[in-house]
Amino acid sequence: MATKATKKNSDSTANLGFEAKLWLTADKLRNNMDAAEYKHVVLGLIFLKYISDTFEEHRAKLLEAKGDYAGANAEDPDEYKAENVFWVPADARWSHLQASAKQPTIGKTVDDAMVAIERDNPRLKGVLPKDYARPGLDKQRLGELIDLIATISLTAASEGEKTHRSVDLLGRVYEYFLTRFASAEGKNGGQFYTPSCVVRCLVEMLSPYKGRIYDPACGSGGMFVQSEKFVESHGGKRGDISIYGQESNSTTRRLAVMNLALRGIEADFGPEHADTFRRDLHPDLRADYVLANPPFNDSDWFRKDDDVRWQYGVPPKGNANFAWVQHFIHHLAPAGFAGFVLANGSMSSNQSGEGDIRKAIIEADLVDCMVALPGQLFYSTQIPVCLWFLTKSKNADTKRGFRDRRKQTLFIDARKLGTLIDRVHRELTDEDLTKITTAYHAWRGEKTAGNYEDVAGFCKSATTAEIATHGHVLTPGRYVGAKEVEDDGDPFKEKMPRLVAELHAQFAESSNLERLIKQRLAGFGYGS
Repeated sequence: MATKATKKNSDSTANLGFEAKLWLTADKLRNNMDAAEYKHVVLGLIFLKYISDTFEEHRAKLLEAKGDYAGANAEDPDEYKAENVFWVPADARWSHLQASAKQPTIGKTVDDAMVAIERDNPRLKGVLPKDYARPGLDKQRLGELIDLIATISLTAASEGEKTHRSVDLLGRVYEYFLTRFASAEGKNGGQFYTPSCVVRCLVEMLSPYKGRIYDPACGSGGMFVQSEKFVESHGGKRGDISIYGQESNSTTRRLAVMNLALRGIEADFGPEHADTFRRDLHPDLRADYVLANPPFNDSDWFRKDDDVRWQYGVPPKGNANFAWVQHFIHHLAPAGFAGFVLANGSMSSNQSGEGDIRKAIIEADLVDCMVALPGQLFYSTQIPVCLWFLTKSKNADTKRGFRDRRKQTLFIDARKLGTLIDRVHRELTDEDLTKITTAYHAWRGEKTAGNYEDVAGFCKSATTAEIATHGHVLTPGRYVGAKEVEDDGDPFKEKMPRLVAELHAQFAESSNLERLIKQRLAGFGYGS
């Protein structure tokens, strides 16, 4: 963790050690392969390494035959499945792959390992990549990549971390590589990856301690991973939340299954990939929490005009934003919360009936909080985005510590927050996230967050009637106003002459610069 004034969040893509070195080494092996293709080569091997490591770890306990494992059979697959450990047949274990890494047939060896693992573990059927033997994949580099990934566990435990489980380390590597592939792929990378600081903001705002969590555009499953982290960091246990997801891209869905399986997280992704609007795989689900980053401003989407989900108006064919919003609302439990990312246009657009739908949602008192984010957070787009937080009940809830918020909405303008980590990408720091989430939790009435107060230029609690006077536009900047300027203590009579003198000096400097430029241009024959 950084200790400088601008501290990065713990999942920061700019504040990691050996993962970055591992990425740089692996990226050198990429040669001319496209990042989108190479992604599956690397992540498939990382997953294979993880399940092999966890298998060997449990196998050692069975072979030791002590305590609960006395009399256990280390070659019985059921002994592993009972502990939620994948059974890895002998010819699919990492030691076997590494022994064959220098062989020209290594591609087929990896493919055979993936087939064997899917055969013996039905949960993984159709999930693992199985095209390592293809002609376009350099087998020497594949062998070098296997040798490189083999070093991960050797680097795992620093002093004081002797019991560090491989799942923690490999999970970090997996997450870091997902981040870097999103960056390398640019716009296409956004189809499977949401920046970790944005995911953390959504999760920490909603605080999903227990219940059903749903993401109908789940990409590689980052919302679910962060939700599990949140539960465990607050004293909960795996299993306190139930996970439901859907993804339309078959390749990305496989990434999500591997991402969660790698961490031992159970999830229901439905039987296969499917378009949420064409075929809702969880039609009867009413979730306690909806977390999502759906495609922005999607104009190529399927619409059924009499869909039961269009409770607040039929969304336009040219933009799916309010189709997603209504889909989320449809799947919320009576006291559920939704937090999701949308393009800024969703807060103010009046095109094709979108303004009427937004008005109906506001008048139904569903909008709990709106957050305007800074630009440059996403790899997939440079357009500004915002976070919506909806709930079907703003009534006082003593069990969860919420006050009565009926006919009120919190607006947060976070556009000035965030720190550039490179020329084009920005991240929200721990301090930024704390500032945003504390304001929301205090406004909801949670005593641990302290008392809420409006802060000019940052946050404002507005009534539904006040929102109506703004034409039902939800842009936070309209409500929070300008930041109060500190009085420098100078009396106006003293300040004004000084400012006028500075202005005249700047005019004089401008005139001198103009004269010099004209002289230079004349020297080159361009003068008048």
